[in-house]
Amino acid sequence: MSWMRKKSPDRERNSPAADEKKLAIAGHLVELRSRLLKSVIAAGVCIGASFAFVPYVFDFLKSRAPNVELIYITPTGMLGTYMKVAIYCGLALALPILIYELLMFLSPALKRNEKRYIYRSLPAVVIFFIAGVAFSYFVLLPPALGFLQRFNLGITPLWTVDKYVSLVVQLLFWVGLVFELPFLMFLLSKLGVVTPQWLANKRKYNLIFAFILGAAITPTFDPVNQCLVALPIILLFEIGILLAKLARRGEVPLVPAEAEATE
Repeated sequence: MSWMRKKSPDRERNSPAADEKKLAIAGHLVELRSRLLKSVIAAGVCIGASFAFVPYVFDFLKSRAPNVELIYITPTGMLGTYMKVAIYCGLALALPILIYELLMFLSPALKRNEKRYIYRSLPAVVIFFIAGVAFSYFVLLPPALGFLQRFNLGITPLWTVDKYVSLVVQLLFWVGLVFELPFLMFLLSKLGVVTPQWLANKRKYNLIFAFILGAAITPTFDPVNQCLVALPIILLFEIGILLAKLARRGEVPLVPAEAEATE
């Protein structure tokens, strides 16, 4: 009878294909645990090393608000800020290692030429991030902090050191990530995930996204400081489209849907 010829669920679970799938999943979990452990160790070592130069970093951050007296109002306020700066610095130092461990975990799913593109692009990740931090520190922070200092209604500003450091570091970090946009667009185009034509069709969405992100990142509500973030995002997207065209130079243009249909 036909029902007797059907495989039972137990037999399917014990089939060689199921065993291979279980072994593959177990291998991925072991690899993930190893990469996470190495990442945690690298972050811990970098954070420990960062304690040596926290005073210099703190002076660097404080120099953007020379006319404001920073205070702390709890016994552990300064200690907590010191630890926070060390953690931020350590994570920034460990960023290349963290990215490397992530790419090594994903490498079995990549082709040889894709691995080569990614490994060669690792220095660009650091360069774009530093460019974003520099832009935020030298261009964005002075007008933003100046606006906050002037908007005091005649009350002497006394900013707590922990709030100030959190504000400045978060701004530097997020703007640094935003500056990774052209590199990300180039890499995705090189790997064939997106095409320049597809990216160009998303310009209007990027325009809306730029101003939303500008409002979310900037610590003030005035449109001038929001535009200081939104306009570079729009420009970075256009640079990313140009880089995406360079990445696909000499290839037949296809939109992602057409590319999937040809596979």
